[in-house]
Amino acid sequence: MEIRGFVAGDSAGLRELYGRAGAGSPVASLWGDPESEAAIYLDPYVELEPESLLVAVVDGKLTGYLAGCLDGAKFPSEEERIGRAIREHRLFLRRKSAAFFGRAMIDTVAARIRWEPTAGDFTDPRWPAHLHIAVAAEARGTGAAAGLMTRWFERLDEHGSPGCHLQTQVENTRAVRFFTRMGFTPLDPAPPIAGMRYRGERVHQLTMVRPAEPS
Repeated sequence: MEIRGFVAGDSAGLRELYGRAGAGSPVASLWGDPESEAAIYLDPYVELEPESLLVAVVDGKLTGYLAGCLDGAKFPSEEERIGRAIREHRLFLRRKSAAFFGRAMIDTVAARIRWEPTAGDFTDPRWPAHLHIAVAAEARGTGAAAGLMTRWFERLDEHGSPGCHLQTQVENTRAVRFFTRMGFTPLDPAPPIAGMRYRGERVHQLTMVRPAEPS
């Protein structure tokens, strides 16, 4: 297995990997349109900070990736990225995606009426960096995810980053266990994610943080 930085020749394999790496998780597919989902959670990292994009390769095939950002305050927010994807991919004109975003609007309004917290971006100067990581099913348990994380931590140390955060789902217990092993700790609260359902139940956003290692 090789852990290395992304290069332009990885683009096709990375796109294919994105479409299948989350299989079995609560976010395997959000609204059933991989292209628009990738436009939010993958493409901006390729376009804006490719030097923080890492890949795991086995026998010439991409089996995992980590899309990182050294300073989330300088990166387009998730709300901005979603809004752009909705417009460019005309998601409200597609039945499945329109149903997702319609449900998200209802969830958001209901939460405001009840004065309940809602999921969203996390910004804190103590943990400015953030990441998304995904590994194909056949590579789970091989050390690919840990290798990507270790390489990412090295990059953070090289740039003097004070800390890193990520956002996952409470219901994604496998991911939570892995992130905990890698030194991340959860922050409260864990609000529901508007529009998202997993096996018919609400899904809750969990923010986890990891400070830099002492020098």
